[in-house]
Amino acid sequence: MAIDYQSLAVEGVQALSPYQPGKPISELARELGLNPDEIIKLASNENPLGPSSKAMAAAKAALSDACLYPDGNGYDLKQKLSARFNVTADQLTLGNGSNDVLEVIARCFAGPGSEVVFSQYAFAVYPLATQAVGATPVAVPAKDWGHDLDAMAAAVTEHTRLVFVANPNNPTGTVHDADALETFLGKIPENVLVVLDEAYCEYMTGEKDPDGVALLSRFPNLIVCRTFSKAWGLAGLRVGYSISSPAIADILNRVRQPFNVSLVALAAATAVLDDDEYLQRSREINTAGLKQLEGAFEQMGLRYIPSAGNFVAVEVGPQALGVYQALLARGVIVRPVEGYGMPNHLRVSVGLPEQNELFIDALAKALAAAGHGG
Repeated sequence: MAIDYQSLAVEGVQALSPYQPGKPISELARELGLNPDEIIKLASNENPLGPSSKAMAAAKAALSDACLYPDGNGYDLKQKLSARFNVTADQLTLGNGSNDVLEVIARCFAGPGSEVVFSQYAFAVYPLATQAVGATPVAVPAKDWGHDLDAMAAAVTEHTRLVFVANPNNPTGTVHDADALETFLGKIPENVLVVLDEAYCEYMTGEKDPDGVALLSRFPNLIVCRTFSKAWGLAGLRVGYSISSPAIADILNRVRQPFNVSLVALAAATAVLDDDEYLQRSREINTAGLKQLEGAFEQMGLRYIPSAGNFVAVEVGPQALGVYQALLARGVIVRPVEGYGMPNHLRVSVGLPEQNELFIDALAKALAAAGHGG
């Protein structure tokens, strides 16, 4: 009799479905016989500028030492981060992307019998990481597509160990200002850790946008997670980090894999922190791109969720999957978000102006073919 290996997995893992990333360009080219050079990928919230020249030079130089293990402590990168954010090196935990850090946090502080609170329409990794360690996920209904912070605070019980807050949130792009976030943090008991996921924080442009790092001194139960994948343009190298109290970082670094960030990735991330001109260009191209996309949606009569990230979720109706497939046929990859409970929306990442325009044209044609009335 064949062994049911799924039954051998721990209970939380048995119920998991794998995370579905955006479709790669190479995959679409194979499936539809398209020229990969003519495909536009606006599905994974990547930086359309390409990597920083400083990061590229450092990465290439690091390859000469590819036979060596990387610095398991990430000394140089931690020194740069410490100086940039005025924190100490023992407050930092490095990860293979911030996704890695999120999972380490769950492994360290949650487990069977504990609860993890997060919002409806929030990053898919939160429930995945929760279930993988056998903890109970508590998804709080969203408010206006974003986190209902009052309801999330009320959902905290004696069993709660972690609360995940994405600000800005993916996939909806919603954001809470500094006052709202501080009020929320003041309601959370100190023995419950709040994970503030700021993967898109560099794109925020509001005057009252919060700075999670500045809150650490007043809220010792706070962990701030950030990444080099978005505004810093290093998604393919996988570098993320968290900043917390030294006591929390000490726990995380006990579980973190010793060489979880590669030698090349460490070099590139360290170098790119000196390229503030690149960061500024990333912000500028994103701000202009959001206006371009949102303006086009308004002209088409499409509702969208105003975004503080480098993407926007647009409502195209119950034919969203058909519109997505029609866009693929035209060589444009966006992201369906049915898995997030948003079956009528598509999420599109901000591209270069000409990429945005090609998407807008393809979307108009796809909607017309689907009989969308606008």
